[in-house]
Amino acid sequence: MTDFTMKTDADGVAIITWDVADKSMNVMSIDGLSELDALIDQALADDAIKGVVITSGKDGSFAGGMDLNLLATLRAEAGDDPAKGLFEGTMRMHHLLRKIERAGMDPKTNKGGKPIAAALPGTAAGIGLELPLATHRIFCADNPKARIGLPEIMVGIFPGAGGTTRLNFKLGAMAASGFLLEGKMVAPAAAAKAGLIDEVAADPVAAAKEWVLNAKDADLVKPWDAKGYKMPGGAPYHPAGFMTFVGANAMVNGKTKGAFPAAKALLSAVYEGALVPFDTALKIEARWFTSVLMNPSSSAMIRSLFLNKEALEKGAVRPAGIPDQRVKKLGVLGAGMMGAGIALVSVQAGIEVVLIDRDQAAADKGKAYAEAYFDKGIARKKGTVEKKEAALALINATPDLDALKGCDLIIEAVFEDPAVKAEMTQKVEAVIPEDCIFASNTSTLPITDLAKASSRAEQFIGIHFFSPVERMALVEIIKGKETGDRAVAKSLDYVRQIRKTPIVVNDARFFYANRCIIPYGGEANRMITEGVAPVLIDNAAQMLGFPVGPVQLGDETSIDLATKIMRATKAAMGNAYPASEADDLIVWMEDEGRLGRKAKAGYFDYDEKGKRLGYWKGVHDRYPLAEVQPDLQEVQDRLMFVQVLEAVRALEEGVLMDIREGDVGAILGWGFAPWSGGPFSWLDMIGTPYAAERCDELEAKFGERFKCPDLLREMADKNQTFYGRFGKEAAAA
Repeated sequence: MTDFTMKTDADGVAIITWDVADKSMNVMSIDGLSELDALIDQALADDAIKGVVITSGKDGSFAGGMDLNLLATLRAEAGDDPAKGLFEGTMRMHHLLRKIERAGMDPKTNKGGKPIAAALPGTAAGIGLELPLATHRIFCADNPKARIGLPEIMVGIFPGAGGTTRLNFKLGAMAASGFLLEGKMVAPAAAAKAGLIDEVAADPVAAAKEWVLNAKDADLVKPWDAKGYKMPGGAPYHPAGFMTFVGANAMVNGKTKGAFPAAKALLSAVYEGALVPFDTALKIEARWFTSVLMNPSSSAMIRSLFLNKEALEKGAVRPAGIPDQRVKKLGVLGAGMMGAGIALVSVQAGIEVVLIDRDQAAADKGKAYAEAYFDKGIARKKGTVEKKEAALALINATPDLDALKGCDLIIEAVFEDPAVKAEMTQKVEAVIPEDCIFASNTSTLPITDLAKASSRAEQFIGIHFFSPVERMALVEIIKGKETGDRAVAKSLDYVRQIRKTPIVVNDARFFYANRCIIPYGGEANRMITEGVAPVLIDNAAQMLGFPVGPVQLGDETSIDLATKIMRATKAAMGNAYPASEADDLIVWMEDEGRLGRKAKAGYFDYDEKGKRLGYWKGVHDRYPLAEVQPDLQEVQDRLMFVQVLEAVRALEEGVLMDIREGDVGAILGWGFAPWSGGPFSWLDMIGTPYAAERCDELEAKFGERFKCPDLLREMADKNQTFYGRFGKEAAAA
């Protein structure tokens, strides 16, 4: 099977069609590049061919980019000198695309080339856009579902097949920045307006053929190959360009705090490339792209944010032999913020929802949450009145439990009190069908204990959403001791319906995500009581790539929630509870009425509108600032290890069953340093021997919470990696 085929029509236009077998969307492979290279040579050498149109055999899309399975292993397969191998491989892509761009024209006169156009049936991402950018004109179908862009930065790399340089030279650094640094994907009309493509057409292949047959020599010459070319917006040392590049540097470092290697490398490629001729700029791009691929962060991010995430979404951990369990009618108990959010994402997926609360007013308020969400979308021109009305028609907001008859899944999102949840479970089970699955959205209460109120424990499961539901990508599915496979399959199929990423964990207090994130805030509180400056703690976390520092996070989630969790944990664990001065801090804050952002007073001071004004200095009346602040690395190590060791313990205890879920869940659930690929990828990055050694140092200085888990110690002694021991390939061996 070949990825590219070529046919020449009666008018002398060669149509090169990209159609990868067994793929719903085209992805570029090494073999595909070689095939395309040979066909371009053939077309340029054949005098009977007047021009070329490159298109796709896929309905509604051109290409989804490079095969990331290939990118994930490129470095390992690049030979004894991997940097050289990667650079040369990247330059082979550049040579091919430059060959398309120059199309056989005379290097001195820029004449004699053959016109080459791209005809996109729809979505073009990554190299799926980099290839068209090398052609002389890009036509795209008027497909409302299509998205055009370069999203590589989202998985830890940047456009390395000429996309970075071409977009910079074509649009200028300022106009290109949103697409390069933010990975923006836009509809065809917006892409044409921005200059990513040239034309939206009802029949892009016909339009491209017509253009090819009428193109003149001047139509083929890219601006950067013509005499007198000047970069839009100005080059780095042009007065206007100088400000652009200074601003871009500040923006990137402001957003990433220097934690993401790909963003810095991309900015360097853009800046340095803008100082030299185009062909030299391509070499600079290839060098920086090689640098990123050599950084373990890129392969870790690709593995976690693409390969593992995609595998989990496709059912990698779904129980075998269970027929399709997609939800037809969902019952949501509790119309507060969580319940309303669950109802919203469910009707967006076309699922009928019964939204229950204590009275009609409360139920209606939950439905109004969805209405307000759709109204905002309409105001931003991201939705229509018709879609809003269709979605709202799927919500039956009512206090009547009888409306739950016919539901095949119930999600309980009532007050976090075991007695309240037990009462609702029993009332609802008296109404719903015998085969209906019952799920609790609890964030901390053990599912096995909650299932005791059920007469169908094998059909009782936890489905833990993160807030706000409509924005958070992760859903944590929790198996109780008696939970059956059908309940797991039902939950996974439902999460797939609402287009979120699931992880499945075994039951334990706090499950997986909260088990790791609670110590993050706890360690910050311990440091405050030791006199560490809150601003140092938050900045240290953000420099690790966390979206929010733990002190600020404490205000966002509220101090009284922290005290509630602390008291409940203390009651459950008894004498085994590891009390600390951090508990005294949050109790004192609660007593002072400083409950966080919602109270406009917490670790921060706020204005009347709830805007943060700065860290509250009053905390230092009780916990004075230390005269000598700790080293940045020590603060960062404490914040990282206190989370990572909980992830290892969760794996050790069987709460986590798959390290892929541990890594994906950490990044999507609480924003764990995305550049690292997750806690297990990070441990592989720093090496288990060093990790164990650092645990010993931290334990000696700060206490038993940093004690090296037996599993990590054993792996350190054997110099093992987590993906080497527990990865998919190792498990299959």
